[in-house]
Amino acid sequence: MPFLSRLGPLLGVFTGVLAFYLAETNPRTAPSPDDTQKELLRWKRDKWRRERLKLMQMRRVRKVALHPGK
Repeated sequence: MPFLSRLGPLLGVFTGVLAFYLAETNPRTAPSPDDTQKELLRWKRDKWRRERLKLMQMRRVRKVALHPGK
């Protein structure tokens, strides 16, 4: 019985990954090339980078304003 209780979560993760893969690659249900998970992650990463760059620039401007002689 302990073996089955350890196997349950692994089986659940495997089933979820397999279902996601089949949904992404099946010709009937496959999303358009712009709607894939890969594109969503790329968009989120680019958005995060833009926000991070903006924050770093704001910090740099604030630092220069606080210490103009340095």
